[in-house]
Amino acid sequence: MPLDTAKVGPKIIAIANQKGGVGKTTTTINLGAALAELKKRVLLIDLDPQGNASTGLGVAADQRDITTYDLLSGDSTVSEAAQPTNVSGLMIIPATTDLSSADMELLDNKKRSFLLRDVLEHVAGYDYILIDCPPSLNILTVNAMVAAQSILVPLQSEFFALEGLSQLILTVRDVRQSANPDLRIEGIVLTMYDSRNNLSLQVEQDARENMGDMVFKTVIPRNVRLSEAPSFAMPVLTYDPASKGSIAYRALAREIIKKSKKQKA
Repeated sequence: MPLDTAKVGPKIIAIANQKGGVGKTTTTINLGAALAELKKRVLLIDLDPQGNASTGLGVAADQRDITTYDLLSGDSTVSEAAQPTNVSGLMIIPATTDLSSADMELLDNKKRSFLLRDVLEHVAGYDYILIDCPPSLNILTVNAMVAAQSILVPLQSEFFALEGLSQLILTVRDVRQSANPDLRIEGIVLTMYDSRNNLSLQVEQDARENMGDMVFKTVIPRNVRLSEAPSFAMPVLTYDPASKGSIAYRALAREIIKKSKKQKA
């Protein structure tokens, strides 16, 4: 029996970790670019009030007329808010600091955790939707978890990296029990990895021993070109296509696509 493609929507992945500085936005931007390079239609939703994903994809502050704040407040649709980036096949709904007031403004809204899910429920025309979450477990991150099918967790290859993971997993469990029973962990990706550093090797060993197949085979290296790319408002795949960072994010994208195909089979 043929698959009814009209009913197959995009795969929605929230990129989340309540700890800052773990490569979350870098992963969102470059995974999106890598998926687009592989001819996937990608929408990136910047749900972080800092708006770093928007800046990193070349969307200047004066170009953010319609933002994720308008999306959550019901003043805009996805098709109205999405705008092209400097990467072919990759669209973005940008963010501004307006989002930082969302916690307080949504306090009395009984559906406050479901706003993003309701907005994305009937979105078509994309293969993947990536949500860049803020570095905290607030109402914005909960909205992303309720809307998403899975969570991708960037994990910095440094001391105490695994400690913060337990709180995130507990939050995922709570969301699964209360609002999104189908939510699961897409995988954990080790970032800022230095194979010459014993600590990176130890973190990887601990992560794989404790989390098993949840840890992606691909690791994202500590890479100068990867760090430089955001200051030029472009993904590393555009800034330096041959860099180790670009190669790693292409490998991660292929892993995610392969996993998606297995889940559909």
